[in-house]
Amino acid sequence: MRKVTVTDYQPEWKQQFQQAAKEIKEIFGEECIEIHHIGSTSIEGMAAKPIIDLMPVVRVIESADVLIAEMEKLGYESKGENGLPGRRYFQRGGDERTHHVHIYAEGNPEIGRHLAFRNYLRGNPQEAEEYGILKKKLAYEFPYDIDQYIAGKEELVARIEKNARGEI
Repeated sequence: MRKVTVTDYQPEWKQQFQQAAKEIKEIFGEECIEIHHIGSTSIEGMAAKPIIDLMPVVRVIESADVLIAEMEKLGYESKGENGLPGRRYFQRGGDERTHHVHIYAEGNPEIGRHLAFRNYLRGNPQEAEEYGILKKKLAYEFPYDIDQYIAGKEELVARIEKNARGEI
């Protein structure tokens, strides 16, 4: 059973992202336009689940479908769209998850949403701290219930997303 764990910020997350991004870029080659570090591990100083979230942006989303076997060689498991049309999602580490890869084609609006959220928290350390504290509290309260952990974050995440879009 997967345990929800939230830890203080770890400087090595940046290097873990860089290594994983390099490996993915080697697989996708020129098809990959850029790879972004997203998610809580990309926010310096913020508590997070120690899972590196990568967001490769590719020219054509179907390129990810052709390269599933290559991603599997790196230990990634393909989850298809995993509930989000236009995305290709991979995870590595099984119940001891280490990486999530969210692949989008250039121009997909989800790219901007993810980057706005990340950039907003990077520029607003007090809100990043508040979010990190909430994540620690929820991980403590619901260590084996990822659904409750996610539900507990929804209100704050929605507020941060709204702020990130400049609606407040």
